[in-house]
Amino acid sequence: MIDETDRKLLAATAAGLPLTPEPYAEVGRWIGLSEAEVIARLTALQDRGVIRRIAVAPNHYALGMVANGMSVWDITEPDVYGPQIGALPFVSHCYRRPRAPGWPYNLFAMLHGASRAEVEEKRAEVAALLGPACRGSDILYSTRILKKTGMRLTGDA
Repeated sequence: MIDETDRKLLAATAAGLPLTPEPYAEVGRWIGLSEAEVIARLTALQDRGVIRRIAVAPNHYALGMVANGMSVWDITEPDVYGPQIGALPFVSHCYRRPRAPGWPYNLFAMLHGASRAEVEEKRAEVAALLGPACRGSDILYSTRILKKTGMRLTGDA
């Protein structure tokens, strides 16, 4: 359950944080909280599982990264290798997923580059890092930009 102040905070940040040197202080000014209160409430919301994370969602195309591929991996130890892959500078997000019927992959990592050839080089780098833990892989290239949006509250939340 969230209170009215949390609801105001979530509504104020739903479209993203302001691009200012002190975004939490700015949000606080909008809704009548201090910067420390905004940070404490967002932390509490994360701890309670109301929000999962606060993250940057860059437009990779605007940054010159026009080849983007979701690499998928069938590996024996995703909990061991996932953090290593996620820490690579060309990976924007990496996560574990359960295998599905006809879909053997359990680790996903979004790779970015200026060309598909560059992304394939980076995919080879990931494969080398995985070594014999990797039983199979594939890559699914982006064909269009999807609109990225943050959480939106309904009247029922």
